[in-house]
Amino acid sequence: MPGLLLGDEAPNFQAETTQGPIRFHEFLGNSWGILFSHPRDFTPVCTTELGRAAKLAPEFAKRNIKMIALSIDDVKDHLSWSKDINAYNGDEATEKLPFPIIADSKRELAVQLGMLDPDEKDKDGIPLTARVVFVFGPDKKLKLSILYPATTGRNFDEILRVVDSLQLTATKKVATPVDWKPGNEVMVIPSLPDEEAKKLFPEGFCAKKLPSGKNYLRYTPHPQ
Repeated sequence: MPGLLLGDEAPNFQAETTQGPIRFHEFLGNSWGILFSHPRDFTPVCTTELGRAAKLAPEFAKRNIKMIALSIDDVKDHLSWSKDINAYNGDEATEKLPFPIIADSKRELAVQLGMLDPDEKDKDGIPLTARVVFVFGPDKKLKLSILYPATTGRNFDEILRVVDSLQLTATKKVATPVDWKPGNEVMVIPSLPDEEAKKLFPEGFCAKKLPSGKNYLRYTPHPQ
């Protein structure tokens, strides 16, 4: 099945959405982007996910990220479903969400991007769209891919966390360790010699002593 791999450039597809027609590269502009797909409209897990995404939209905006969803139904259904999503959030039941939803009723884009879940099918036996998360950088290249089955809802707090890591490590010669959160210590990348690390990290770094004697676990405060 076709799909995207890390480092691949996003196709500059055209699509109809709840906010009008788009061409993907022009939609992203110079921003980061997150594209998240859904099995279909008016389904329980998807409604909770889009509700959470709507609540977190200001946090994504702070990070210069444009959000866009995809579901296999048409724009008319998307707009009707948006009322349910807003009502789920306890807000006014309007058709407006803080991001567009792509209409992909023929599943053409889902197939092109490798988003189908072969184990979850609709009443006609056609595979549903899986819960994919794609994060694109300003260069339009894929920086992160997370694939959930249709039956498991995503954790949008985790998506925010990995975006913080992606944006930090895109500009600093660091990596983020297990369970890292913004503000925590980060790790000096292995390819950076100690002498250069001392210049780049004025607050210094410390190396954890290991039985191997290898100096690869080097921690430094979160760079500003």
